[in-house]
Amino acid sequence: MRHITTNNTPVPTIRGIADHSWQARGLCHNLPPKVIDALFFPAARARAAIVEAKSICGQCPVKKACFDYALDNEIRQGVWGGLTEAERRPWHRKVNKRLDYSRVKAAFEGRDIHLSDAEREAVTRHAYVRGWSPERLAFTLRLDLDWARDLMRNAAHAVADRDRYWDQGDETEVADDETAEDETAEDEDIVSPVQVPRQVQTHSLIAALRKAA
Repeated sequence: MRHITTNNTPVPTIRGIADHSWQARGLCHNLPPKVIDALFFPAARARAAIVEAKSICGQCPVKKACFDYALDNEIRQGVWGGLTEAERRPWHRKVNKRLDYSRVKAAFEGRDIHLSDAEREAVTRHAYVRGWSPERLAFTLRLDLDWARDLMRNAAHAVADRDRYWDQGDETEVADDETAEDETAEDEDIVSPVQVPRQVQTHSLIAALRKAA
């Protein structure tokens, strides 16, 4: 019997932790285990095997998913996503500093995905600003409730510090525009001892997160 559906939802670009369906589309999926071991887990100086493995990865439709899987699961051995363990080492070192707002948005949409420390912090801050409870954050991030409370507490301090710096900037504003322009011209070479990085936000990101929340 033929089933008709009106679900036109596009295939998600960011897969959940338990979604391994991409592996079936890999070019190495149907290779014999001995061939996979020889090519994708070669000896240190098996250059010919590494070159052949990279040639297969170069044509693979799930190359990026394979690379992300190795990073998210701390797989440091073998060739994954067309990169050897030595070539992936710099990526493993900085993976916890990754800040991809598409992953932050996916977390707000309820996707169970691997988040870096920076991405988890971004989710927590947006959740705090929107008045989420620790229970809701714990459910979204699959965390222990006490851990979620600690994250919310840290987010509150971070937001308070940010607003404190912004308020200092507001207090120093000059009401008279002409006077402000004159002072700015005179103090062009003066640098404030406290440099507060500006928060970079886009309207599209804020709208997307608000919709997801």
